[in-house]
Amino acid sequence: MKGTVKSLDDPRVIFSFGMGGGIGVLHIAAVGGHLEVCKYLVEELGGDVNAPAPGVGDFAGVTPFMSSAQSGDVSTVKYLLDHGGDLTKSDAKGRTVLHHAACIGSCTVTEFLLSKGVAVDIDCGRGTPLHQAATNEQDKTVKILLEHHADPNATVVGIGTALMGALLYRSLKCMKLLIKASILFSISVHRYVLPSQPCFCVNLHGEGAVTRSIPQSFLQGGADVNRGSSLPMTPLVFTTGWGGYTNFVKFLLKAGADPNIPDADRRQLEQTKATLKAHADHLFRLKDYKAIDVAPSATLYANRSLCKLLLDDGEGALSDALRCRMLRPNWVKACYRQAAAHKLLKEYKQACDALLDA
Repeated sequence: MKGTVKSLDDPRVIFSFGMGGGIGVLHIAAVGGHLEVCKYLVEELGGDVNAPAPGVGDFAGVTPFMSSAQSGDVSTVKYLLDHGGDLTKSDAKGRTVLHHAACIGSCTVTEFLLSKGVAVDIDCGRGTPLHQAATNEQDKTVKILLEHHADPNATVVGIGTALMGALLYRSLKCMKLLIKASILFSISVHRYVLPSQPCFCVNLHGEGAVTRSIPQSFLQGGADVNRGSSLPMTPLVFTTGWGGYTNFVKFLLKAGADPNIPDADRRQLEQTKATLKAHADHLFRLKDYKAIDVAPSATLYANRSLCKLLLDDGEGALSDALRCRMLRPNWVKACYRQAAAHKLLKEYKQACDALLDA
C-alpha cells in the first residue's frame, strides 16, 4: 500500500478508492482487524475513522469504526475509539458500532464496548442491539446483552420485540435466553415473602425507588411471552401458524404463554380493513404508492410491501413483508415479498431462506 501511496501526487486520494458498496481502504483495514494498516492510514494520511460510506446499499453510512466491530479484534476497535470513534453514530440502517458487534456475534468487542459506557439499549430508530443479535441468531451476544440488563421487551416497528425477531428467524436458543432473562432494570433479590405463594422482595434502584414484592413466576421470565408485536398477535399465535415450530410452541407454553388470548377484536378490525382497502386499491391503481396505508391484513401488507419495493425502500418493504408473514405464514406471495426485500437490501442469505420457506 505504501508503494501505491508514494506514486500518487496527493496521498489522500487513496481514500477515494472504492472497494464496492462505497467502502474505502480504511473500512477494509478495520473490518480485517489490520491494526498497523489502520495506524498508517489514520496517523500518517489523516484517515477519518467516522467517515460514512456513501450510497444506498448495505454499507450506506457505515464508518470504519463500525466496520472494526465486525473484525472481532478488540485492539483495532480500541485504537479507532481512541482516535475519535463515535460510539453513538449510526449508519443508514440505524446501526451503531454496538449493533454491528452484536449482529455479527463478536462477544469480545460487544463486552468491550459495553465497558466503555455504551447504552445497552441504544436505539437510533431501527431497534436495539438486542434486536440485531436476535434476528441474526447470535445467541452468545444475546446472552451478553441480557446480562447487561438489555430490555427484552423493547419494540421496533415491523418486527416488534426481540422475541418476535428470534421467532421469525427460527432461533430457539435466542428465544430461550430472552424468555429466561432477568427482570428489566437492576434488582436485588432479598428473600421469600410468603412460603405458600412464593414471592421475592426486590428493590428497584433509581430515583423514587421502592421496595415491593413480586411473584416468583415473574422473576423467572424476561421477554413477555404474552405480548404481541406491532400486530395483534402473540408469540404463541404466531408460532402455531408456522410449520416446524413444535419445540418453540412447547417452550412458550411451559414459560406461561396463554393460549386463550384472542388475536384482536375481529369485528372492529374488519370494519377498518374494509374502509382502508377501498382507499388503498384506488391509490394503487393511480400508482400513488407513498399515500397507501393499511389496516392489519396480509393482502394489504403484501401490496404495500410491493409499493415500497417500487420506491426502492428496502427496509420498509421488508417490514411490511414480515408483517404479512405474521398474518399468513405459509403464503407464497408473503415469502416472495420478503425475499425481494432482502435482495434489494443485498441480504442474500435471508432472501434464500425466505424463498425456501415458500
